[in-house]
Amino acid sequence: MKFSVFILFLLPINLHGFTTNGNTITTRSSNAAGTWMTPTSRHYHHHRGGNGSRQQQDYDSTKDTNRNGPVPTLALAGQQSSFRQTFQRGRKGHGRYNGIHLGMTSSSRSASSDTQKLQELDTGAIAKYLIALVTQMSLISGFFYTLDTILPMVTTGADTLPTAITWIMCYLFSLKSRVFNPLNNARPDRQKAIEEGQSDGFKDRNQPSWTPPGVVFPIMWLLIIGPLRATSSTLIVNSMHGYLTLPLMSLMLHLSCGDIWNTINNTEKRYGTSVLGIVFVYISALHAAWRYSQVDPLAGKLLGATAIWLTIAGTLIAEIWRLNPDETTGERESLLPMKNVGEDSVTTFAWKKMMMTGKE
Repeated sequence: MKFSVFILFLLPINLHGFTTNGNTITTRSSNAAGTWMTPTSRHYHHHRGGNGSRQQQDYDSTKDTNRNGPVPTLALAGQQSSFRQTFQRGRKGHGRYNGIHLGMTSSSRSASSDTQKLQELDTGAIAKYLIALVTQMSLISGFFYTLDTILPMVTTGADTLPTAITWIMCYLFSLKSRVFNPLNNARPDRQKAIEEGQSDGFKDRNQPSWTPPGVVFPIMWLLIIGPLRATSSTLIVNSMHGYLTLPLMSLMLHLSCGDIWNTINNTEKRYGTSVLGIVFVYISALHAAWRYSQVDPLAGKLLGATAIWLTIAGTLIAEIWRLNPDETTGERESLLPMKNVGEDSVTTFAWKKMMMTGKE
């Protein structure tokens, strides 16, 4: 007899019945002792009853083939080993079995296909990012235009606010520019991370060992980055005698990119897109520093110094992307925003988020 038929009789399977239909014989078996084979390993194991003796047979379907096709594979069917065995005849007229195919419905295989959902480019998210950018820049421009228009009317010969007030205003813009951004872009809550163990942006992802302590970030923004931006911007305002100027709006563009990036990184947790976003943040910072230097070299140097921190932050973001692969595929997330086919985008505007929170 052919080798494949010999293998058939060696299979440790208790057949409880079979039906025939043309050239196909189908048998069913339910082995309480347990016979299984995972779809990935292509191995099956058989436990015999009695005194608990165990026989293990390893089978590699990628190596063993007969003349007319591959040898059988057996997939797991839930926790029981119920399966359907289909024996297909070979060429007509030979009257022999040229191959064996063991097939069955696999709950583990269907579960795997459910988790590995198809993804597509999240065009809705990209559109919302652009809308947020245009909206924020328009609102800030309108605010500066209003100041430039009203101040000469209400003051005697002054076209700007007092230096101290201008400095405070620029400092607030550095820290709270997101109030002009329509996206849901709340900053990381360090206190919540301390009390509950994690929060968006804090302790909610794998981070490299050299990550600075959490307390370093607010110190940098409040005591170093904010004052540098405020001081350099005040020099620009006093030099150009106005607020709606190209250098100052260059900084506002940088802040707007940073606010959108914050939504991507902390709220949506798109680690791949976050890497792409930090590139825009970094380039816009260098551009603003260059614009400042054209008006006041000292202002350009002060603002350019913030790029040192952005370099460290950018390296950290790239490393976090590497350490947090996709849970389903095990691969790094796409640099472009993606979403599961048929599902809504996670990118939302702030008012929609507030409406959803109110309903809850």
